[in-house]
Order: sequence, then C-alpha cells, then structure tokens
Amino acid sequence: MTVESDAATTAAQPTPEMPDQAGEFIQLLTPEGERIDHPDYPLELSAADIRAMYRDLVLVRRIDTEAISLQRQGELGIWASLLGQEAAQIGSARSLEPTDMVFPTYREHGVAWCRGIDPMKLLELYRGVSHGGWDPEEHKFHLYTIVIGSQTLHATGYAMGIQRDGADEAVIAYFGDGATSQGDVNEAFVFSSVFNAPVVFFCQNNQWAISEPLERQSRVPLYQRASGFGFPGIRVDGNDVFACLAVTRKAMQAAREGQGPTLIEAFTYRMGAHTTTDDPTRYRLATELEAWKLKDPLERVKAYLVRTGAAGAAFFEAIDAEAAEVGRNVRQGCLAMPDPQPLSIFENVYSGPNALLDEEREQFAAYLDSFEAEEVAR
Repeated sequence: MTVESDAATTAAQPTPEMPDQAGEFIQLLTPEGERIDHPDYPLELSAADIRAMYRDLVLVRRIDTEAISLQRQGELGIWASLLGQEAAQIGSARSLEPTDMVFPTYREHGVAWCRGIDPMKLLELYRGVSHGGWDPEEHKFHLYTIVIGSQTLHATGYAMGIQRDGADEAVIAYFGDGATSQGDVNEAFVFSSVFNAPVVFFCQNNQWAISEPLERQSRVPLYQRASGFGFPGIRVDGNDVFACLAVTRKAMQAAREGQGPTLIEAFTYRMGAHTTTDDPTRYRLATELEAWKLKDPLERVKAYLVRTGAAGAAFFEAIDAEAAEVGRNVRQGCLAMPDPQPLSIFENVYSGPNALLDEEREQFAAYLDSFEAEEVAR
C-alpha cells in the first residue's frame, strides 16, 4: 500500500538523514527557456515541432482545468488533475511509435490526448457514464487503472507477450512516486528484468503520494532503485518537455532493440490536489507551490518560442482561442451526456457470463423495483 499518515505530520519536513531528492537530472530546456545540449540525448526539433508541443500542453491544461470546474459544479463525480505534469506526459507520449502500447494510471490525460482519445471519453468515466469507452487496441492505450500500481504488472505481461511474438514494439507503463511502495510495481520490476522485457517504466514523481511526501516513500532517489533489479534508471526534469521526449525516445528504442527495461523518473510537481476530494493546503506549504510555479512546463516552452522568434503574438492568441473553444466543447459535451440506465453498470465487465455478477444484477434490479412498488402502494 502507499504509505499514509496523519496529514499534520507530513508538511514538507524531510528527515535529517534523508539525501537530497532533487539531485541531478537530464535537462534540455531551463525554466527560463534556454536550450541545453546533452551528449547522450541529442534532440533535433523544428520550430513547427515545438509549436505543436506547446499547443498540446496548452490544450491539455485547458481540458484539465475545465474538468476541475465541472466537478466542483457537481457534473463529475471526481477528477484527478495533471496540473504541473503536462510536460512529462506530452514529452513522453510524443516519443512513442504508433505500435507501442501504453498502460496508464488515472491521471494520464495528456498521454490520452496524444494517443487520440476523445476527452469526452475521459469525462464519461469520471461522470459514471461508462467504464472507459475507448478501444485499447485501436489507440494502443489501455483503460485507466485505479488500483495503484497494478498496471505495471499488466504492462510487463504484455511486453513479455510481444517479446515472444517477435514484434518490433515496446510498452510504457505510467505510475506515480507513491506507487513505488506497492508490491505490484516491485514484482513488475523483477519479472521485466529477469525476462528482459521490452517495457519502460515511467514514474511521474510529483513528490506527493496524496498527503505523503517523497521521503516517506523512499530513502534514495527513485531512479536508483532500478539498479537493484538489474536494469538502468534515469532521472529527467519532468517539467522539461524536450528532455522527457528525448529520454523516453531513447529508452523505448532500447526496449525495441532487446536491451530490456528502463526506469525513468520524471522529477516534477503536482501543482493541484491529488484529486478533487483532496485539500493539499492541509499538508504542504504554500511557498513550495510558489517555487514550483516558476518552473511551469508551459511557460518555459513559451519563453523558448519567444526567445528564438519561433512564434509571435498571433500564434499565442490563436492557441488561446483554440483552448477556449476546446473548453466550451468539453463543458457542452459533458452537460449533454445522457444518464445511463442503472443496470448498465453490469454490462461489459466480463467477456462472458459470470455467476456472481448475475446475482448482483438481480439484487440491484430488485432494489430498484422496490421503489416502483412503494410508489404504486401510495
């Protein structure tokens, strides 16, 4: 389980023996928008490529903020925000080949965007309209996984399957820093290592496992854990979309070439709440959030575009206008969703008959019928 304790004891108080968790990482774009070259991660991007990634970042953030507003107004049951983690998701997702398979958690809205998932499908899930209404094989993007860390085992098994098929493909599994405390994740590390599976483990270390800080999850930087399992680990600036693209691209290519798994730790920060049921002001300091706002992944790409003259005011105005339109479409689409029939919750759970599910359906149907019987009795 992800370790948690009383929120009052967790407010950014590292233990004296705790090593510096920030450390060094691969960075290709500074918070000020300055480009850095790295000998191990060369990256050639055209101005059009960078403008396209900036568009991704802005539109995904707008979808996210619109969804938060919809939840606050009672239109969604819950929402898991990706605020602050856009670069980690867009950069890594844009490195993938069309045949690569993605195993997400429940926060990978940016990865879903890059894999062509209609944002409405994400909102359907959080509104309770569907179990997740996309075809994983069509988009090479599995359904969201709520059970913390279990998707890493699914990803490893899938990777072992395509390895045996001889397919020129690779798998990427997303998870958070808190998930590294789960047994499933460590078991996935063991299996992927000993079978040399073509899988990349992409840990978005946003430094808070709900209300638990990173030092309650690990005494060493997370990427260093990989060496204990016998495969490479690397830390990347998770707010740098260029670095996330370059590092993930290299790791995925290594997996396709038979070099086995890699653990990527994207060192980032969850600028919002864990979900809309969470109040982060109870366990972390406002000064911490303000410091990370200076490393905003969107602002550094914008600064680079302006600094290099690759985009001007007209471009940014057009992107803002498109984001506003996307926001309107998300809101209208959510409000227009029809309420499902109550018994439809039992559909598409298993591929065939299931005795326990059939029994539960009958019990729930009888419960619903009881209301009609009471109304008739009146």
